[in-house]
Amino acid sequence: MLLRLQWLAALLKWPLRPLVRCKLLPAEPIAELQLNVQRPVFYICHTESASDLAVLRRVCQQLQLPDPMQPVQLGSERHDRILFLEKPHRLIGGRGKTRALQQGLALLQAHQQQPELNAQLIPAAILWGRTPGKENSIKWLLGEAHSPNWLAKLLIVLISGRHTLIRFSPPVQLQQMAAQFGADAVVARKLLRMSRIHFYRQRLAATGPRLMNRNQLQHAILARPAVKKAIADEAKAKQVSTEAARKRARQLLLEIAADYRESTLRVGDRVLGWLWHKLYHGLKIQHGKQLQELAQKGHEIVYVPCHRSHMDYLLLSYVIYHQGLVPPHIAAGVNLNFWPAGPIFRRGGAFFIRRSFSGDKLYSTVFREYLGQLFNKGYAVKFYPEGGRSRTGRLLAPKTGMLAMTVQTLLQGSDRPITLVPVYLGYEHVMEVNTYLSELKGSAKQKESVFGVFKAIRKLRNYGYGYINFAEPISLNSYLSERVPDWKRLREYSTVPKPAWLGGVVDELATEVMVHINQSAALNAVNLVALVLLATRHKAMARSELEQQLALYLKLQQQLPYHARISLPEQSAAELVNHAIAMEKVQQSSDHFGQIIALSAEQAILLSYFRNNIIHLFMLPAILASALLRQRDLSSSLLSDTIKQLYPLLATELYLHSQPDALATSLLDFMQQAGLIEGGAKAPKPVPQQAPGYRQLGLLAGVATDTLQRYAIVLNLLQQGRSWQRAALEQQSQALAGRLLTLHGITAPEYLDKQLFATLLKALRQQQLLRLTEDGSLQATYQLDNLTSIVNAMLHSDVLQSIQRLVQSCAATIPK
Repeated sequence: MLLRLQWLAALLKWPLRPLVRCKLLPAEPIAELQLNVQRPVFYICHTESASDLAVLRRVCQQLQLPDPMQPVQLGSERHDRILFLEKPHRLIGGRGKTRALQQGLALLQAHQQQPELNAQLIPAAILWGRTPGKENSIKWLLGEAHSPNWLAKLLIVLISGRHTLIRFSPPVQLQQMAAQFGADAVVARKLLRMSRIHFYRQRLAATGPRLMNRNQLQHAILARPAVKKAIADEAKAKQVSTEAARKRARQLLLEIAADYRESTLRVGDRVLGWLWHKLYHGLKIQHGKQLQELAQKGHEIVYVPCHRSHMDYLLLSYVIYHQGLVPPHIAAGVNLNFWPAGPIFRRGGAFFIRRSFSGDKLYSTVFREYLGQLFNKGYAVKFYPEGGRSRTGRLLAPKTGMLAMTVQTLLQGSDRPITLVPVYLGYEHVMEVNTYLSELKGSAKQKESVFGVFKAIRKLRNYGYGYINFAEPISLNSYLSERVPDWKRLREYSTVPKPAWLGGVVDELATEVMVHINQSAALNAVNLVALVLLATRHKAMARSELEQQLALYLKLQQQLPYHARISLPEQSAAELVNHAIAMEKVQQSSDHFGQIIALSAEQAILLSYFRNNIIHLFMLPAILASALLRQRDLSSSLLSDTIKQLYPLLATELYLHSQPDALATSLLDFMQQAGLIEGGAKAPKPVPQQAPGYRQLGLLAGVATDTLQRYAIVLNLLQQGRSWQRAALEQQSQALAGRLLTLHGITAPEYLDKQLFATLLKALRQQQLLRLTEDGSLQATYQLDNLTSIVNAMLHSDVLQSIQRLVQSCAATIPK
């Protein structure tokens, strides 16, 4: 019995209470780990420490788990409930051995003799603070040592006690282990070895690896062969001395490199906790557990989130920190490196990246080697594949530079498997949304500054809920093995030419990341209400109709979810409307017939941003509805041809994941069950106009209206029998879209986004509906006629007439 240790732990109960504050993961271990407290429960910890035992006992009493200081009766024998792997260091001399081997052996033998015992051994990791420590530093005495002596432990408790993390892990089933492996000393040693590896990975996941001294980091990177060669090339190209080129390389590294400080994270945790409480009703997090599983398996995690707001930098790191993991090093735009934000971000783990590397080989080499150093040392990394914040609410086309560097790091021979974790970030209010709309209209992008920070702080208010959905991870090792089976032969990347397959594979990987992000979208009150109201002509409807349409959309995603990882709101349709009203996103009025929910002109423009966050979830149903309403006597084969023609364009723009054929049939069955159509999938047609479902079908079709109108502008321009330079075609498409906005009172800022027209042209070329002439211009193929007819037939007649008139006018004024 550990009587002396238990006696000391009992004495420490009250002295430790004001000094120690614990964060528990998971918060409800009995439910989340599926523990059966009716069965025997044992604990295993890393260090035999009275303070650890006292804190664990307090937490177990809180959680209604068995007391670790109480023995367990197994048959005729009593066993200590807790096992310790290591004894602490002594002030003088080494350290002794614990009884863990004998305890583990006794437990396994008891289960071999009495299989019905079926005890659970729960690993309990107790981390006093989250400081990783520095390489070659004596500061390890203050908290980084795994088994500190009593004096060091006293300092640790005083300094880090209020930042203690306790994580319970899934239990080891002792009966299962004894039955599978036996109950001898070899198996007991295996149990302890597995436990040591487990605790090492828990610590690494929570604190990260030891930090390199910045001078050491500089010397290590500047000594890399690739950097030495880039320095020599720089000196030769600019006709300067090697030392001058080396000095510039050092300056570039200082511009780039993070200066991670755990103390900054502690302060940031408190400040951000206050800020989120002030800004949000709450943060809703989905699939956070997978992060710990990946970390426990030793994966190098690379977070690749979408980019909606400057809040993303802070919010995601905060959430990761509260999942018990070390916040990642963050690739931040160099525009954020202004005082005082820049130094704070840098100490929080941000490293800064320029918008473009072109023409500066030394910068690109230094940056690539720095990123490789982060991976090689085991630091988690986060970067935004879109490269910048979305101004329309849709995902932007990914920039592949950082992904390519990540793949190159794996080719260089990274010891750990690298896993990409896409992340969907969603909000019910984005503080920059007004500036986004101004920029789409042509205003210059505002440069970030300290004055902008104060201005933003002054406008802080309640922003509703924030959503952080972790998408399905992508194992980079497995991804490469599937597409390039012999990629491991190119491990020494720096000594071989750039492989021919790299660009194509990285492009596919970037698209896969964006698809995974959209698979994890979050539906909420604001984006759902926006989806419905913006599909109406006058942006107003009876509240009862609004609630019916919201209920229809919720039912659709419940019965035929776009993907298993999307998150649905817990509120009813009526509660969603109430929340949108409380958020001041809509206007409410009443008359003799009941309540009306409407959008002002400004609200309609702003809410298009949030509608676009989730429009991809409803695009295929909306296309089906549009085709059924606009094309009379539509056979199932013609409907199938409509989907076949349009879906590749939609998939390119919206990063859709599913194959449309099977889903279209299921959607038609759903529409019939919901009373929107009749005739089923074989002979679908809308219900009569006087039926309630006809109005609902029209609102569903309205979701696709803006997209189809943009397509019609480009397709009808291409049908003018002339060749177009790509830039001129994009410019004319954008100009015609702006005119259409004015003529028909359309509230869709994405009409002003030239990138969307560029994406459509890219998709048309991929589908071989456009051909490239000898002079590099674009020309329609005959297959484009069918697509143009399909799209034109799905538009309202007045809008189609306006588009055709504008196109004819444009063709008459621009020489061929």
